[in-house]
Amino acid sequence: MSNQRRLIEGTVSRIPENSTKPDGLVRREVVRIDSPPVVRGMSDAHRVRVLVPPGDWAASDPFLLLAEDWFPAGVFERHPHRGIETVTYVLDGTVEHYDNHGNAGMIGPGDAQWLTAGRGLIHNEEPAKGQTVHSLQLWVNLPRASKLVPARYQELRVADVPRRHVPGGEIRVFSGASGGVTAPTRNYAAVTMVEVRLEPGATVEQDLPPDHNAFVVVVDGAGVLGSTAVEAGQVAWLDYSEPASKVTLRGGDQGMRAVLFGGRPLREPVAARGPFVMNTEDELKASFADFRAQGDRFGLD
Repeated sequence: MSNQRRLIEGTVSRIPENSTKPDGLVRREVVRIDSPPVVRGMSDAHRVRVLVPPGDWAASDPFLLLAEDWFPAGVFERHPHRGIETVTYVLDGTVEHYDNHGNAGMIGPGDAQWLTAGRGLIHNEEPAKGQTVHSLQLWVNLPRASKLVPARYQELRVADVPRRHVPGGEIRVFSGASGGVTAPTRNYAAVTMVEVRLEPGATVEQDLPPDHNAFVVVVDGAGVLGSTAVEAGQVAWLDYSEPASKVTLRGGDQGMRAVLFGGRPLREPVAARGPFVMNTEDELKASFADFRAQGDRFGLD
């Protein structure tokens, strides 16, 4: 049974069969739509919508978590990470960040930060003074062989992100490819991340490599994904395809803005606790021991 079939088992009465397009690519369809609520976060002023909850690792592989946050100062102060990558996409506001490795910077609306925690770092993310930031943050699992690589940042500035243009639409390619437009983003796990902006009635086909789990987050507006209507605040999971595939997106009456994520499953064991994600419980214990022993030099020693 595929990862995606496990994800939707018991939630739909029938799994649509993939159909094949004239170009030989499989046409993918929606098999599950989630409409998670906005709830209280880590403080009264922090609101969060958990778009991809943690825990069902095989189903969402290689993705661990996706959260939509509205956060003021003091929510994401100094905190460690190990064994993962975090992808922060800013929808509104400005994020100031720094870490114990000496890195620092700012990202604003339309920018993304691709942070490889690797063997460890202590990170701080704060809104610019007086702001509340609206963001998406995705956690991507690192393959076993790359769990302890040195930490690194890739700042994907909106002005520099490769773009694909179609009639009535624009696709911003943050990772992977879209219609021959390829991002230079470096990945340890194969990941596609594209933002699709469509005017009313505009249509685009997004290609996905073989053996990719994929889902779409609708940020604004509404439209049609495959043959299924979707709207803002929803997460639409696509049926799994082992061969290379495509999915069609069409803007509704008010247009649509959506972010598509796809990734090749790692199919490795997951041991997760808090900000650390490893493959075994012993590795988790060692990670916490390293954090306690290294203190402010976590990930450097």
